[in-house]
Amino acid sequence: MLMPPSPVGLRAVSNDGSRPRRGNQKPNDRRSSRPGNKPGRGGAPTGRSQGGKPGRSQSQGRSSGPRRDDDRRPERGGPKRNDRNERRSRDERRPDRDLAGPQQWGRIARRGAGNMEYEDPETIAQREEYKQRKAERARREAERAAETPEKPQRPQRERDLPSASDLQRQANRAVARGRKGAPARDRRRLPGRPHPVKDPAIALKKTVGESRSKTLVRRLNEGAKAFEAERFADARSALGPVVKEAPELPEGRELMGLTLYRLGEWKEAIEHLESFRELAGSTEQHPVLADAHRALGNWADVDALWAELGEASPSAELVVEGRIVVAGAKADQGDLTSAIRLLEQNWKPPKRPMGHHLRRAYALADLYDRAGRAPRARELFSWVAGHAPDLADVQQRVKALS
Repeated sequence: MLMPPSPVGLRAVSNDGSRPRRGNQKPNDRRSSRPGNKPGRGGAPTGRSQGGKPGRSQSQGRSSGPRRDDDRRPERGGPKRNDRNERRSRDERRPDRDLAGPQQWGRIARRGAGNMEYEDPETIAQREEYKQRKAERARREAERAAETPEKPQRPQRERDLPSASDLQRQANRAVARGRKGAPARDRRRLPGRPHPVKDPAIALKKTVGESRSKTLVRRLNEGAKAFEAERFADARSALGPVVKEAPELPEGRELMGLTLYRLGEWKEAIEHLESFRELAGSTEQHPVLADAHRALGNWADVDALWAELGEASPSAELVVEGRIVVAGAKADQGDLTSAIRLLEQNWKPPKRPMGHHLRRAYALADLYDRAGRAPRARELFSWVAGHAPDLADVQQRVKALS
């Protein structure tokens, strides 16, 4: 026999005998609770058995899901019990981790869905341990960096200059190369005087034609301007077509050789400057050509070019530049005595020194310093600094010897 509906249940029924809808409940939604029984854990209604102990109602079995807030019946006079006590009662009955997902999933799947934000304590501990190891490693690296003394940065000009040990190593390598005694290359003897200088525009017109010659003349001028501005890479790019299409043009060979020399490409510079020597019949670039051979350790070629320069009896400036190169080559081979003797020959500080005088004095002072003759080196460096304080590192050399 069914239990009669309670007064609360009667108040919750509308005039047509159905329960009123609330919230998002649809008209045919069957989520409403049965009147007369209080919902228990998991949404199941509870009642009293004849023995006074809590048990299942005869009119409804265990619910398939947790009780929903929408299932509570509305009461005309307010809630049946205090809301705060109701919430506390629900919190006490709630499992450790909320269920989530539709009821069709089953309790295990819904418990897993509710634990999406849950992390295993072991995973958390491993992550914290990794963070600690990473922080410890960063701390040790910072300590090592702080303990390592930072090398002071020298000025750019000083960094570019070789140290005494570097010079000694270069000298040792030069001595080893000099002992091999590579012969000088076979050169055609120069004429008694240089060949007449021709207009490059006319020479190019005869070589490549009038239309193409205009372009090559423009490239030749661009290369000359770039070289004067010390934009040597641009100069090489501009001169490339000139020396390729007109290899017999002395001006193109000369300018390309000087450009490659300034770029430190010794072997290529030698080929162009040797061609200029034959095409122009001139010793004008012999000091540069000899210095390029010196950079490669071609000592026999240095001596041959120096002898050829002496036979031509060019200007005093050209002879001084050649003398500096030959003295440097002797020093590279470890013969400082011969190098000093060559630069001391007929040397007397002029009252009005020119550029080649100052360069010769600087080179001689450097040889004095390398030979351990500090007083003579300091005296000559001071003389150079008095006339050309911006020449190389002369001021630093004076301070180092003071």
